[in-house]
Amino acid sequence: MNLYGYARVSTNGQALDAQVTQLEAAGCARIFREKVSGAKTDRAELKKMLRALRVGDLILVTRLDRLARSTRDLLNILALVSDRSAGFRSLGDQWADTTTAHGRLMLTILGGLAEFERELIRTRTAEGRARAVAMGVRLGRRPKLDQEQRRQACERKKAGENVASIARAFQVSGSTISRLQCE
Repeated sequence: MNLYGYARVSTNGQALDAQVTQLEAAGCARIFREKVSGAKTDRAELKKMLRALRVGDLILVTRLDRLARSTRDLLNILALVSDRSAGFRSLGDQWADTTTAHGRLMLTILGGLAEFERELIRTRTAEGRARAVAMGVRLGRRPKLDQEQRRQACERKKAGENVASIARAFQVSGSTISRLQCE
């Protein structure tokens, strides 16, 4: 079993020293250090650490916010750790410990709450869209052609003119002309 530490600060003006000292005191054999915003999901040292994990290894952090910025990000990272049959523990957040039944329970509850929150957001978004459509708001991209241009393009199409030449005349792609619903 390897004990890996992960230390992260957001900016170059901050120091990793305090985190590294705590992780060394906890017995970490190797500490992955990063100076990058937690909001970035593409963190090289985090990826390197996750790739290094083997069955039974343990990741330590000083606080949860050093590993992840959001609940969703945390749960995604912990899923990767779990997939490798490794464990996770936060020194500052005693409940966040996948090596104990209580810790796994807390993280399961946290995952359920995150899923519930995502579903609420999805529902509210769908309701908002439905209200906007009911009020006459047109969703999506603006049409490339206005109503008069569509009418003219349709007339030219019906007259047998080549789609490519109609498209060139209106400075749009051929597929824009092909998709027109001409009556």
